[in-house]
Amino acid sequence: MSQTVKGVVALSKGAPVEVVDIVIPDPGPYEVVVNIQACGVCHTDLHYRQGAIVDEFPFLLGHEAAGIVESIGNQVSQVKPGDYVVLNWRAVCGTCRACAKGQPWYCFNTHNAEQKMTLTDGTALSAALGIGAFSDKTLVHEGQCTKVDPQASPVSACLLGCGVMAGFGAAVNTAGVKRGDSVAVIGCGGVGNAAIAGAKIAGATKIIAVDIDAKKLDWAKKFGATHFINSSNQDPVETIRELTAGFGADVVIDAVGSPQTYKQAFYARDLAGVVVLVGVPNPDYKIELPLIDIFGRGGALKSSWYGDCLPARDFPMLVDLYNQGRFNLGDFVSEVIGINDVEAAFEKMEKGQVLRSVVQL
Repeated sequence: MSQTVKGVVALSKGAPVEVVDIVIPDPGPYEVVVNIQACGVCHTDLHYRQGAIVDEFPFLLGHEAAGIVESIGNQVSQVKPGDYVVLNWRAVCGTCRACAKGQPWYCFNTHNAEQKMTLTDGTALSAALGIGAFSDKTLVHEGQCTKVDPQASPVSACLLGCGVMAGFGAAVNTAGVKRGDSVAVIGCGGVGNAAIAGAKIAGATKIIAVDIDAKKLDWAKKFGATHFINSSNQDPVETIRELTAGFGADVVIDAVGSPQTYKQAFYARDLAGVVVLVGVPNPDYKIELPLIDIFGRGGALKSSWYGDCLPARDFPMLVDLYNQGRFNLGDFVSEVIGINDVEAAFEKMEKGQVLRSVVQL
C-alpha cells in the first residue's frame, strides 16, 4: 500500500518551500523505497525552487541523501531491505553508447523510478534529480542506491550524493591530479573545498585556494590548502604564477563557473596543464578567448559533471577513507537542521554563511 509522509515541496516558481503531505507508492519493478536519515541542502535544490533548471512544478526537493532501504519491488537485485545506502543521481544504464565505450560516467540514459510520488490530491511531483529526499521516505530506482559501510554517519555520508563527490571527482577523476602536482582551486565553497580535499589525498604538494571571502579561505585550510589568495585584493593569475615559479599550476579547477573565473583558470595554468570546470554556469554566460591562446597553450580544457564519478566505485571508497579518518567529510557539515528549516538554509547558502546544511530526518 502507498504511504503518506512529510516532504519539502516547491509548489511554484520562486515561492518559499512548504512542508506538506506526500504520497509514496509501493515500489514497482526495479524500484526501492528508502527511509531517509539525512539529506544535504545543495544549491541545485535552490535552482529547482527558482525554476532555473526546468519548469515542471511542483518539485519534491532534496537529492544528497543517505538512508535505509525499507522495501523493494519485483526484479530488484542490487539491494535488500535493511541496506544502508547513499543515493545517487547517476544510475548508469550499462547499454548506451557511453557505457558501451567503457565510459559509464558519461551515461546518457540513467535510471529513475517509473512511478511518480504525488501530493495527496494526486498531483504528480517532479523529484529533484530523480531523487526527492527532503522527505521521510522516497521512491528511487535500485541503481540509485549505493551500499556503503553502515558505520558512517548519515549526516556526513549523505554529502557524497552530490556536492562533495562533484568536487572530489573533479580533482581525482577529471583532472587526474598526481603526486607532486600543483593545484589551484577557484571558489572555496562546498564543491571547491571537496576538490581541495581530493587534491590532497591524490598527493598534490602545492594546493592554492582562491576566493573573495576570507571565511571561505579559512575553510579551505581545513581541507588541505597550502596557499591562499583573496582575489578581492590580489590578482589570482599573477599570484598563482608567483607561487609556481612563474609557470602556473599543473591543474586549475574552476568551482565557480563564471566567465571571469574561467579566464582566470585558463591563464593561471601551466603550459600543457589542465583546466577543469566544475562550477555550474548560468545558461546565459558566454566567454571569449583568443583562439591563438588556446592553440598555443596546449593542455586540456575539461568539464566535470558529477565529478565523472561511478557511485558504485567511488562512494564506498570515500566512506572507507572517512571511517579511517583520512577524509574529513564531517567538516563539510556547518549545521544540522530539521525538515522545517530548509527555506532558512537556502538563505544562509546564498549569503555564503554555510558549507552545507544537512536535514536530519
